[in-house]
Amino acid sequence: MGKAMAVSAITMVIIMVVTWLISLAIKNASIVDITWGLGFAITSWVLALTIDGDSTRQSLLAFMVGLWGLRLGTYLAKRNLGHGEDWRYKLMRKKRGPKFGLISLATVFGLQGALMFIVSLPVMFGNSDSTPGVGPIAVIGIMVWAVGFLFEAIGDWQLARFIRDSSNAGKVMQTGLWSLTRHPNYFGNALLWWGIGIVAAETGSGAIGLIGPVVMTYLLLKVSGVPMLEHSMNKRREGYAEYATRTSMFIPRLPKKA
Repeated sequence: MGKAMAVSAITMVIIMVVTWLISLAIKNASIVDITWGLGFAITSWVLALTIDGDSTRQSLLAFMVGLWGLRLGTYLAKRNLGHGEDWRYKLMRKKRGPKFGLISLATVFGLQGALMFIVSLPVMFGNSDSTPGVGPIAVIGIMVWAVGFLFEAIGDWQLARFIRDSSNAGKVMQTGLWSLTRHPNYFGNALLWWGIGIVAAETGSGAIGLIGPVVMTYLLLKVSGVPMLEHSMNKRREGYAEYATRTSMFIPRLPKKA
C-alpha cells in the first residue's frame, strides 16, 4: 500500500504542477477543473501498470475511474475552453493581485491535488491487494458505479442540450433527470465513487478506502458542489425557488405536486 500511495502522490504532483504552469502561461486557473477528472484517470492507469496486485481488479478499477475521468474532463473542456476564466478564479485573482499565480499553486492546484489523493484511496487499496478474482461484492460495486455514471453523464447531456436551445435562456432546467433531483450530475458523481469504493472494499483492507467516497460526497453536498450552485441559481434564475420546493436537492425522487 505504501508504494501505491507514493506512486499516486508523485503522479498527482506532476499533473498539478504541469497544469499550474500551463495556467500561468494562459492566465486561466479554470483548467484545474478539467484536470480534476483527467488526473484521477491518469493516476488509476499508472497504478495499474506499476503496482503488484490482482490484474483483474486493477483493470476493472482502471476502466471505471478512467472512463469517468475521461468523460468528465472532455465534457468540461468542451464547456469551458474559449469562455475565459471562471468567475471564482477571477475573484481570487483580483483579490490576490500579482501574487495570485504563486498563491494559486497551493490554494487551487495543491488543494485539489490533496483532495484527489484522498478520494483516490479506494483505487490505491484495490490495486495493492493481491486477493484474486472479482466476487459478488465487486459486482454490486459495478452496478452502483454504472447507475452513478449514467446519472452524471445523462444529466450533463440533458443540461447541455437545454442550454443550447436559445428559447431556454434564463429558464430553469427541470425535465428528465432534473425533475427527480436538482443535481443529477452531482448525485451520479457521488454514487459512482461509492461503487468504486465497494469494488475495493471486497478485499477487506480496501474498506478503509471508503474514506474516498465519503469525502467526495461531503465535498459535493457541503463545499464546492451543491451549496455554490444553489446560491448562484437562486440569484440568477427566476423560478428556481419554486422548482426547489418540489424537487429533491440531491437524492432522486418523484417531484412533489404543485
